[in-house]
Amino acid sequence: MEVKPGPASLPSLLPVVGFLKPYKLRLAGASVALLFTAGATLSMGRGLQVLIDQGFGNGDSADLAGAVSLLIAIAAAIAVGTFIRFYLVSWLGERVSADLRKAVFDNIVRLHPGYFELNRSGEIMSRLTTDTTLLQTIIGSSFSMALRSSLTLIGALVMMFITNLKLSLIIAVGVPLVLLPILYFGRRVRRLSNQSQDSIASVGSYAGEVIQHIRVVQSYTQEAFESTAFSREVERAFGIARRRIWQRSLLMGGAILLVFSGMAGMLWEGGQDVINGRMTGGELGAFVFYAIMVGSGIATVSEVWGELQRAAGAAERLIELLNTRSLIDDPGPRELSGQPRRPELALDDITFYYPTRPGQAALQDFSLPIQAGKSLALVGPSGAGKSTLFELLQRFYDPQQGRVLLNGEDIRKLGLQQLRSHIALVPQQPALFTGDVRYNISYGRPDASDAEVVAAARAAHADEFIERLPQGYGSHLGEQGVRLSGGQRQRIALARAILNDPEILLLDEATSALDTESEYQVQQALHELMKNRTTVIIAHRLSTILHADNIAVLDHGRLIATGTHTELMQNCALYQRLASLQFRETDREPDPVSYPSAESGLFAPG
Repeated sequence: MEVKPGPASLPSLLPVVGFLKPYKLRLAGASVALLFTAGATLSMGRGLQVLIDQGFGNGDSADLAGAVSLLIAIAAAIAVGTFIRFYLVSWLGERVSADLRKAVFDNIVRLHPGYFELNRSGEIMSRLTTDTTLLQTIIGSSFSMALRSSLTLIGALVMMFITNLKLSLIIAVGVPLVLLPILYFGRRVRRLSNQSQDSIASVGSYAGEVIQHIRVVQSYTQEAFESTAFSREVERAFGIARRRIWQRSLLMGGAILLVFSGMAGMLWEGGQDVINGRMTGGELGAFVFYAIMVGSGIATVSEVWGELQRAAGAAERLIELLNTRSLIDDPGPRELSGQPRRPELALDDITFYYPTRPGQAALQDFSLPIQAGKSLALVGPSGAGKSTLFELLQRFYDPQQGRVLLNGEDIRKLGLQQLRSHIALVPQQPALFTGDVRYNISYGRPDASDAEVVAAARAAHADEFIERLPQGYGSHLGEQGVRLSGGQRQRIALARAILNDPEILLLDEATSALDTESEYQVQQALHELMKNRTTVIIAHRLSTILHADNIAVLDHGRLIATGTHTELMQNCALYQRLASLQFRETDREPDPVSYPSAESGLFAPG
C-alpha cells in the first residue's frame, strides 16, 4: 500500500487526540486557563463601558481611577491566563508531536522489508518529520487559537445581544455571509494543502536519492541534468503552494471585508441611537468592542481553518503509517527449544513470489537441507534465488508455500527477535551507520565491553587500520561509512558478526570488496568464525568455495544439484559451465584461497 492519501477531513485529527490522554491533567489545566482567559477578555467590554460612562461621563477623578484600575485588573487576569494557557498548550504540542513521531518510527522499523519496496524512504521520512512538525504547530498554537477565538466569538455574540438587540441582529445577518466563503474556500484549501504536502515529500525524496548517489551523478557528469530535474520538482511544489496561498488569502481577505462592512453598518445605526439618546456612549463602546471580538474571532478561525485542514491531511498520513501492519507476523518472545549451539536448517517445498513480482516465482518447489555445523555454498547465475534464500532464512519474507525449518521447527512459530539472534549476516555491500567505529561493531551487542569490541576487531583483522584512525574506535565513519575503503567497511561488518557470536552465519560473497592481502586476512578470521557453526555462503567466484562441505547449484528458483566441487564437476552441467567460464584462462583450477570447511583446518594447498 503506497503512502498516497486522499482528501482529509477534520475527523482525521481524532486519532491524534488519543495521544493527549496520558496528559489529562495538563490538558485540563490548559482548558481551565483557556476558559478563564476567554471570560476575562469578554469582561473587558464591561470595563470599557464603565470607563466611558462613569470614568469619562461623571467627570470625577476617583471614578476614572476606579475604572482604569478595573481595566488593569482585567488585563492582569488576561496576562496570567494567557501565560498558563500558552505554556501548557505549547508543552502538549511538543509532547504529542514527540510521542507520535516515536510511535510511527517504532512501527516503521518493524515493518516487513517488502513495504519499503513499494514506498520511498524519502517520502516516509518527510511524513515522520514535516507532518509531525505541522501537527506540533497545530496542537501547540493554531488549535488553541481556534478554540480561544471560538469561545470569545460565541461569548461576544451573547454579550452583544445582551447589550443591544437591534445592533446584534445587524451583525447576525452578516455572520452567515462570512461563514459561507469560509466553508467554500476551506474545502479548496484542504485539497491544495494535501497536494502541497505530497509535493514537498516528493522534493525531499528526490533530493535524498541524488545526494545518496552523488558519486554516480558526478562520475556521469549529470549535475546539470539533476539540477534541472530538481528545479522542476521545486517549481511544481511552489506552484501548488502558490495556489494554496492564493485561496487562503481570498479566504481571509473576503472574511475581513465582510466583517468590517457589517461593523460599519452597525456603527452608523448605533451612532444614531447615541445621538438620539436611546443608548449611552459606554454601551456603544462595549458593543463595538464585542463586535470587534466577533470580527477578529471569525478572521482568526478563517485563518486557522486552512492550517487545521493541513493538519488533518498530515494526521491522516501519519495514522496510516502508524496503523500499517507488517506482513511478517511476530508470535512474540518464543525461543527455540533447547537452544542448540549447532542448529540445523532446512527449506521444505518452498515456493515464493516477491510482492512486487507476483507473476514470477523467485523459488519454486525448493527443498534443501542445511546440515548443522557444516558449510553450504550457493552458486548459480544471477536471479537464481540465492539472495532470496537468505531473505527467507532471516524471515524478512514468508513463503507462499512450504516451510523454513530450524531444528525441525517452523521458524514462523519463533519470535522474530529470538530467531534473528541466532543469525549474523556479512553482506557483499556492508551497511554502516553514521556513528563511530565502536558503535558500528557493537551494533548487534550494544552492551559489549570495550575489550570485547577490540577482540572482535582483531579477529576480523580490522584493529590495525582502526588504530590509525584519528580517534581510534571513537572515530566517526560518516554516512554509510563513507570515510572508509570498501575493504575496511567489509572488515568492520565482519567484526560486528564476530562480536554477535551467532550459531548461523550467512556470508554474501564477504571477501568480494577486499584486495589480495586483506582477503587473505579476512579468510583467516572467517575460518575461526565458521568453526562449528552452520554457515551458508553465496558465492559468485567458485574459487572461494572449493572446500565447502556442500555446494547447492540453483537456477531460475530451482535446486539443480548438490554435492562437493568434485562431484558437481562430474554430474552437473550448469556447474561445469560456470566453472569453465571462470577457469578457462588457466589449464587447471586455481588454488583454493577462500572459505574452508566449517570443521577443517587451515586452507588446503592447491
